[in-house]
Amino acid sequence: MAVSRKKHNLVIVESPAKVKTIKKFLGSNYEVAASNGHVRDLPKSKLGIDIEHDYEPQYITIRGKGELLAGLRKQVKKADRIYLATDPDREGEAISWHLMAALKLDDVKDKQVSRITFNEITKNAVTQSLKNARELDMNLVDAQQTRRILDRMVGYQISPLLWAKVKRGLSAGRVQSVALRMIGDREDEINSFIPQEYWTLDALLQVKGSKPLVAHYYGSIGEDGKAVKTDLQTKEETMRIVDGLSGGSFAIREVRRSERTRKSPLPFTTSTLQQEASKVLNFSTQKTMRIAQQLYEGVEIKGQGTVALITYLRTDSVRISDEAQASAAAFIGENYGETYLLQKEKEEKKGGKIQDAHEAIRPTDVTRLPASVKDSLSREQYRLYQLIWKRFVASRMSAAKYETTQIRITGTPADSADQTAGIPAQMFTVSASRLIFEGFQKVYMEDEEEKSPVISKGIDESSELSLDSFDPRQHFTQPLPHYTEATLVRALEEQGIGRPSTYAPTITTILARRYIVKEEKNLYMTELGDVVNKIMKDAFPTIVDPSFTANMEALLDGIADGQVRWKTVIENFYPDLHEAVLEAEKSLEKVKIADEETEEICENCGRHMVIKYGPHGKFLACPGFPECHNTKPYYEKIGVECPKCGKDIIVRMSKKGRRYYGCMGNPECDFMVWQKPSRKKCPRCGSIMLEKGTRLVCADKECGYVEQRNDSPEE
Repeated sequence: MAVSRKKHNLVIVESPAKVKTIKKFLGSNYEVAASNGHVRDLPKSKLGIDIEHDYEPQYITIRGKGELLAGLRKQVKKADRIYLATDPDREGEAISWHLMAALKLDDVKDKQVSRITFNEITKNAVTQSLKNARELDMNLVDAQQTRRILDRMVGYQISPLLWAKVKRGLSAGRVQSVALRMIGDREDEINSFIPQEYWTLDALLQVKGSKPLVAHYYGSIGEDGKAVKTDLQTKEETMRIVDGLSGGSFAIREVRRSERTRKSPLPFTTSTLQQEASKVLNFSTQKTMRIAQQLYEGVEIKGQGTVALITYLRTDSVRISDEAQASAAAFIGENYGETYLLQKEKEEKKGGKIQDAHEAIRPTDVTRLPASVKDSLSREQYRLYQLIWKRFVASRMSAAKYETTQIRITGTPADSADQTAGIPAQMFTVSASRLIFEGFQKVYMEDEEEKSPVISKGIDESSELSLDSFDPRQHFTQPLPHYTEATLVRALEEQGIGRPSTYAPTITTILARRYIVKEEKNLYMTELGDVVNKIMKDAFPTIVDPSFTANMEALLDGIADGQVRWKTVIENFYPDLHEAVLEAEKSLEKVKIADEETEEICENCGRHMVIKYGPHGKFLACPGFPECHNTKPYYEKIGVECPKCGKDIIVRMSKKGRRYYGCMGNPECDFMVWQKPSRKKCPRCGSIMLEKGTRLVCADKECGYVEQRNDSPEE
C-alpha cells in the first residue's frame, strides 16, 4: 500500500524578522522564507520607462538579489504550494507580483500559487489567512506601479535640471517637493505677519463667605439687557472700562451648572501615531516607524520566544475587528468595571481620502500589559508599545464626565444714570469644571488638563461681590507656528497628500537633502531649500500644487478600486512634465549657493574654513580646494564652557543616534549630560544649570535647585 507524501508548503514574506515568528505558528510541512523587500525595480542608471511604447516600465532584478532569488527558486521546486505573504498593502501586493515574475511562478504548472495577507502576526491571523488565500489583486499592483512610475518621472526629469542649475546631489519628488513648498509657504506667512495689539481684562472679586473669583471681561450690556462680545484693542478702551467700574458694583447675574463629556480618543492611525509619538515621546517620524516595524514583526520576549506586539503599522483606518473589540471589552470590564466600557461604537472617519484597507494600530493581545514585557524591550520599544496599548484601551472606554459651572457677572458703573460715567454696564464671566468620572482618562491622557478655578457650591445669584482689583494685560497676536514633523504630517494627511507609508520617508528625504533643518522640533527652510522651492514653484507650479497632488492620490485610489486605467494617468501626466522640463532648461539661470563660512582657520593656508556635507553629516573643509585639501570634523558649539576643564561643550551623538552634550576635550575630559547646558550657574551650589523644557535644573542632583527659564515662552 502506497504511503501518501506530506504536502510541502512555502510561505514567502518580506522581512527576515517575520520568518521565525510565523514559522512557529505553522506545522512542519511549511517552510517560511523572506524576499528582503523588493526583488525587482526600475534601473537606477536610466528612466526605465519606455516612453515610445505605451510607457511600459522596464523592470530589472535589483543588484545583490540574484543569490537570494536562486535560493527561493530551489525552495519553490520543492514546494507543492506557494503562498505569497508580503505586507497587506499596495506595496506588498506589488512585491508579490514581482516575485511571481522573478521566480517564474506563472509558468509553474504543477504547483498552486496564492496570495495571503494578515493584519497582525499572530497564530490565529496567519492560519486564517491560509484559509482565505486568493489571487493577486492586479488593481492594487497597478496603483503601486503608477505611483512608482510617476515618482520616477518627476525625480529623473527634474533632478538633473537641479544639478545643472544649482548643484549635484539635489533631488525633486512628486510628494517631497509639495511638502517643501508647504514649509516654505508657512515661513513666508510667518515672515510677513504683522502683530496686532489686543488687551484682556480680569477682575479679582471678593465673595462674602467664600473664596475670591477671577472674572474675565466679556463685553458691554445693551439696553435690552443682552451682552455683546467685545474685543479690547487698545489700552485706552481697556482703561476706560477700568476707570468706569472702579467705584462701581458687581453682582452675579446667573449661575449655570451642567455636565459635559469628553469622548475617548480614536485608536491610532499611522498619522496620529507619528503625531502623538512626536508630542509625547519626542520621536521623529522615521524613528516612530522604525520602532513600530520592530514591534509589528516580532520581538524576543523572555519565556515566549518571538512575539509580534502590534498590528500592521501603515493604515489610515480607525476600524477595529470584532474579535479585538470583544477582547478589549472583556479586559476593561474585568480590570476597571462595566461603567468604564464604551457603550456606543465610535464613528469611523469618512471621506474619499481614507482607504480603510486595514484596522487601526493596536496591540495584538490587549492582555499583554506593557509592564509584563518591559524587561524584554528596549527603552524606546517599551515607550512606543505603552503608548499604543494605552491609546487602544482608552479608545474602547467610556467618556470622561465633568461638572461645569458658568457664572455671568454684571459690573455696573458708580452712577449708571449719570452719563458722565461714560460706559454702560459690563459683563464678566467665570468658567470652571470638575472631573466627576474619569472614564478613559483612567488609562490615557491626551493633553494635560488646564487648571480650572475652584468655585464653591454655595455661590449663587444672591452671593455678595466686591471688587478687589483689576488686571489689564497687553497682548499681541502671534503668527502661525513653524511646522514640526508632527504638524506637517497632519497637514499632509488633511490635504490628502501622500499616504501613511510616505509621510516619514518624505520628511527624512528633505532633511537629508538639507532643504530644511530641524531645531527644537521646528522645521526651518535653508538657503538651499529656498532656492529649490523657488525653482519648483516657478518652473513646475503644477507639480508643487497641493490640490494637484491630492487629486493624483485620488486617481491612484481609483486605479486600486478598478475604476481608472493606470496607463491613462501616466499618458496624461508625462507630456506636460516633459514640456515644462525643456522650457526650464532654456529659461532658468544657474544659481550659486556659497558654502557657510566659519571662524575656524585652516592651519595650512590661513583661509576661513567652510561647512561641507558628506555621507556622515557636516565637516569642515578649506575653500582653497584643490590647492589645499585640509578637512577636519565639525563640532556644533553651544557657547558654554565645560565645568570640568573649561573647553567648549559641543553637541555629540550616541551610538544609538541620541543627541547629548559633551566636552570637546574628550576623551581626556569625560563631561557629558543629556540636557542642554545653560550659561547660568546654580545660585545655590555653583554647578552648571541644564535646560529642561521651560525650567532650568541644577546638574547636581543632590542640590535639586530648579527655576523658571527667563527665555521660555509664556504658558
